[in-house]
Amino acid sequence: MEFMLDTTNLEAIRRYAENLPLAGVTSNPSIIKKEGKIDFFNHMKEIRAILDPTASLHVQVVATDYAGMMRDAEAILKQIDEHVFIKVPVTELGLRVIKELRAQNINVTATAIYSKIQAYLAISADANYIAPYFNRMENVNINPREAISEMSAAIKRANSSTKILGASFKNVSQVNSALECGAHAVTLGADIFSQAFEMPSIDKAVKDFTSDFEAVFGAASTISKFS
Repeated sequence: MEFMLDTTNLEAIRRYAENLPLAGVTSNPSIIKKEGKIDFFNHMKEIRAILDPTASLHVQVVATDYAGMMRDAEAILKQIDEHVFIKVPVTELGLRVIKELRAQNINVTATAIYSKIQAYLAISADANYIAPYFNRMENVNINPREAISEMSAAIKRANSSTKILGASFKNVSQVNSALECGAHAVTLGADIFSQAFEMPSIDKAVKDFTSDFEAVFGAASTISKFS
């Protein structure tokens, strides 16, 4: 099970990389837009420097033609590093790019997946990750739970190494559903990670534990004081 952060905000990445078992950071042009006109490659290198060396970084091509997407991928790998996962939308030409990149043993995340057939084609093209858009699928009356379950079954049938990276979430319940339906990984915005810990019952439980301990051993007492 892998949890990734879907942002290019350096402050958020530092915070969650320090506190959570973060498996990587994902980005796309819309996410990058939120940070303004950044120094693109230097910004991505800063993200890479923040992350644990074992964590993955996923950067999306912007061109829409085959040659342009290949040039984007080449630039990303040259300017950041050769371990970046190149995000490629699963279109007809996108699949051609995925095939070529994988033939060169380059890491690929197949993105913008709304349908099972897109996922099946990307699995067949040997993408490392496929990224179904959970909330966006619901918005167009596609059942993401059923789709992810079928994608998971297809991966098992094919004995494929492709992983499902659930994306496009609006709440924690959707995240839970994706994982329960077979997603190997999920990428969440900082707001969704915040939601996970905002339940009042969690805060109350922690405060009650502290209060009960201090009631016996005195205010501000902690176990380390006994050592």
